[in-house]
Amino acid sequence: MGHYVAIATGRSLISSQIHIDRLDMAWEGCFLVAYNGALIYELGSGTILSKQLFPDEYARYLFAEAEKYQLYIQAYSETGVLTRQKCPEIEYYARISNTGYRIVPDLYHLETYQTPKVLLLSLDDHAALERFQRDHQAWADGKCTSYFSCPEYLEYCRPDSSKGSGIRFFEDYLGIAHENTIAIGDEENDLPMITMAGIGAVMKNAGENIRRHADYITEKDNNEGGVAEVIRKCIAGEISCPSESSRGSLI
Repeated sequence: MGHYVAIATGRSLISSQIHIDRLDMAWEGCFLVAYNGALIYELGSGTILSKQLFPDEYARYLFAEAEKYQLYIQAYSETGVLTRQKCPEIEYYARISNTGYRIVPDLYHLETYQTPKVLLLSLDDHAALERFQRDHQAWADGKCTSYFSCPEYLEYCRPDSSKGSGIRFFEDYLGIAHENTIAIGDEENDLPMITMAGIGAVMKNAGENIRRHADYITEKDNNEGGVAEVIRKCIAGEISCPSESSRGSLI
């Protein structure tokens, strides 16, 4: 059956589309795992295969707590980002992610959010985000997971919604053997799939807390073709990697 390919990202479907188009991935056998696993999308047919929403009560709590800590926080809709006001944080996020946004003045007090995840953002105070995460770890235990997708972004997701849960979904949906899966990443939100996959490959420029979980560390970084390196070496049999079988494999 050959190989299947999935892009796994914290980005939304809309934000990911520019990269899907650039890579020409709208083909059968290609998939997108968006919002850190909350949305799984088949690129060839344009079909949503799985969608999970962050519980409203937890979103309301995090918005209230972010306000106390004077930290920027946002939610998501199907068309973009929901933010309380125009500010440097949302302008930065919109520019980096190629995403539109809608201003909702009473965002911190909505009855329902219908958001796949919640994101806190600080442009110049990573320590403040770390403090927020640390102070709310006991509350989050069993309710949600939190991790950094980059130093500026602290993300809160459902505990059953991660890039790792995307690996499990594809094993069931496509009938792929666990040992025939490979994940490639470099950030904290990649850890669930790196540790879940049959082979976890990590970029050489990832932090030590990520690289220590790797089955394979690339010779090139993510700006020098590190992902292509892993794929080429798998095909050439130069690293232990998914074996082609009648059940296929996922990269």
